Amino acid sequence: MNTPHPMTGRQRVRAALAHREADRVPLDFGSTGVTGMHVTCVAALRQHYGLPEHPVTVIEPYQMLGEVEPDLRDALGIDTASVLPPSTLFGFRNERWKEWRAPWGQELLVPGDFVTTPASDGGWHIYPGGDTSASASGHLPATGYFFDTIIRQEPLDEDHLKLEDNLEEFGPISEGDVAHFCSGVAAAAATGKAVVATLGGTAFGDIALVPAPFLKRPRGIRDVEEWYVSIAERPAFVRSIFAKQCEIGLANLAKIAAAVGDQIDVVFLCGTDFGTQISQFCSVQTFREVYQPFYRAVNEWVHQHTTWKTLKHSCGAVRPLIPELIASGFDILNPVQCSATGMEAAGLKKDFGGQITFWGGGVDTQKTLPFGSPAQVRAEVLSRCEIFSRGGGFVFNSIHNLQARTPADNLAAMFDALAEFNGRPRPQ
Repeated sequence: MNTPHPMTGRQRVRAALAHREADRVPLDFGSTGVTGMHVTCVAALRQHYGLPEHPVTVIEPYQMLGEVEPDLRDALGIDTASVLPPSTLFGFRNERWKEWRAPWGQELLVPGDFVTTPASDGGWHIYPGGDTSASASGHLPATGYFFDTIIRQEPLDEDHLKLEDNLEEFGPISEGDVAHFCSGVAAAAATGKAVVATLGGTAFGDIALVPAPFLKRPRGIRDVEEWYVSIAERPAFVRSIFAKQCEIGLANLAKIAAAVGDQIDVVFLCGTDFGTQISQFCSVQTFREVYQPFYRAVNEWVHQHTTWKTLKHSCGAVRPLIPELIASGFDILNPVQCSATGMEAAGLKKDFGGQITFWGGGVDTQKTLPFGSPAQVRAEVLSRCEIFSRGGGFVFNSIHNLQARTPADNLAAMFDALAEFNGRPRPQ
């Protein structure tokens, strides 16, 4: 009797995106800045599975996300390979690696321009582009595990707001960055896993980006509170920012697509959060007026010119906005925060499972995974897989990144439960 060959990671993810059941539930960890692992979790998993121990590489210092190297990726059965931007959220490039000892004692590899100085509270400051002549743009508290953005907004002249001030970070992509994406996509595609790319420039109003921790002297509306006020009080001004950003972003996507073609499977377009734990940051009407025209423009371009599938990240209670995200053209919703109001897994799958792929929702990273027992982790993972995997349209990931100091036994219980559901041997 002939035994069917197992699917490749790429085939498995593509089946899920086409709303077909694959040979097993596809798995992602580490492909984006919202589906990753804190460096402490990477180290814990490497130790748990007996992989060589060495300093974990920090691929995004803002959240202190660690690289999921090929040996760990294969041990866990991860089906994705990442293509990340050339620069971090603090504006320096991931190159010229050096060792750095984190305040919690972990030895890490960080980029050469990862420059910190002591803060008065016992924590650490980090600088845009590694330039200490600029004001610090991030702060790692003494007892913290990732950097908080420092607001550096200059006084606003209400009567003379300048559009260009909030467009300073957007511009034509350089040939060097196009080459970066070309090599990254080629390397990711060679793994046989699904290629997930973060190309940048299409995140409209992402609150992690508004304070511009990557700019040395940001101008314009750069305070988080002021930005939210602007959505309500200056919607025309915000739309004008988005319109120009969209124009630039589409031109850059065209350059990248011309260079890499259809090797990309999924593109992470935007990480703007629209939900709190219990409600939404804006009404459906505001979403339609301020955001949706630009989401539609980007999604329509991608779908007309490439085979890429588009991923939208939003935490929180976004159920009322899911029909709008679908109407905007998004193929994928992440992280599927089932603990938020109205986000029960069964209801989401019933109402939207045939229209959008759920990428995440596999286990709660606020309570169950860090504070539950391994048995509770197992039960939640098995339940979520049973609900979300029917008919495809599901890629397993936790609800947002794995958080610092999550117990190794719970992390292992999550992967073991997925393996159990898939009927394959557990990771060794």
